[in-house]
Amino acid sequence: MNRVDVLNISHETFFVILQAAGPIMASGLAVGLAIAIVQTLTSIQEMTLTFVPKIIIIFAAVIFFMPFMMTSIIEFTQGLYDRIVHLG
Repeated sequence: MNRVDVLNISHETFFVILQAAGPIMASGLAVGLAIAIVQTLTSIQEMTLTFVPKIIIIFAAVIFFMPFMMTSIIEFTQGLYDRIVHLG
């Protein structure tokens, strides 16, 4: 295995991490931004107001995006196993 193969695997690894975590992080960011705007407009500065909606939305996003996340991780893992088999 040479330097190009290692860089290619690391590139694919970071891409799979972004694919798996991206939708959940984006949904949490969107809900947090929306709640911050509502808090700013209504002058309600309750700290616990942000936690419950974020937890609910992130939990729903995990359930909704789980098939996509698992598919991308499984395909990446199978690709790594194929590379390991071809090395030996």
